[in-house]
Amino acid sequence: MLKKYRDVHGLFLVYGSHQIEKAKQANAIHEIITSDPNLEGTWIDEALMDELQQAETRFNQIAVCKKTNPIQVSNKVLMLDDVQDPDNVGALIRSASAFGFMHVILSNRSADLYNEKTIRASKGSIFDVYVERRSLKEAISELKEKRYTILCADAHEEGQLVKVDHIVIILGNEGHGVSEEIKSLADASVTIPTKNVESLNVSVAGGILMYEWRNI
Repeated sequence: MLKKYRDVHGLFLVYGSHQIEKAKQANAIHEIITSDPNLEGTWIDEALMDELQQAETRFNQIAVCKKTNPIQVSNKVLMLDDVQDPDNVGALIRSASAFGFMHVILSNRSADLYNEKTIRASKGSIFDVYVERRSLKEAISELKEKRYTILCADAHEEGQLVKVDHIVIILGNEGHGVSEEIKSLADASVTIPTKNVESLNVSVAGGILMYEWRNI
C-alpha cells in the first residue's frame, strides 16, 4: 500500500501469521485477506494476492490494519534523529520493545513507521510501543521539564554510562550521526568503545545502549 493511501485511509498492511497475531492483540485489525481457503480471512485469488506482495517472501495471508497507537508513558524513551533506513528504524523499535523503551520519538525526516520494511524489521513490535513523529527540539524541551536525562549517542565523543531513573537516548542519522543542533540540547554524550571499526550500525548501537539501561 502506497504511503499516500496509508495516510488518507489510516490503514496499512502486515504480512504473515506472527505479525497478524500481534495486530490482533493490539486490536488493530481492520480486515484479513487470504489466498488460502483454509486460513482465516476474506478469500481472494492468488493473482490478486501476488499484486499485494511487497517483499521477496510470498505470504498467503495479509491483514489490513488501523493506525492505532495508544499513548504510553515510559521512564525510558528512544529518540531517532533522521534515521532514514526503514530496516534500521524497525530493528530499533523491536529493541525498544525488548528493553522497555516503550516510547519512541521519530524526527520528521526519519523513515515512515508504516513502511513495509519498517514493519517487517520490527517483527510486530510497532504494536507494542508508542511511536510519535514530531520536532525533536520540542520533545527534548518537554522531557527535560519532566526531569528526563537526555543522552546523545556519539561515536566520536568521550562519554560514559550514567545512572539515572528517567532517560532519553538519542541516535542519529546513518551517515552523519546526531545533528549538532540536537547534540547541543543533550545533557551528556555516551559512546560504545570499539576495536578495529570506527563505529557501529545505528541499530546495533541502539540495541547495546538500550540493553545497558533496561533495568532502570
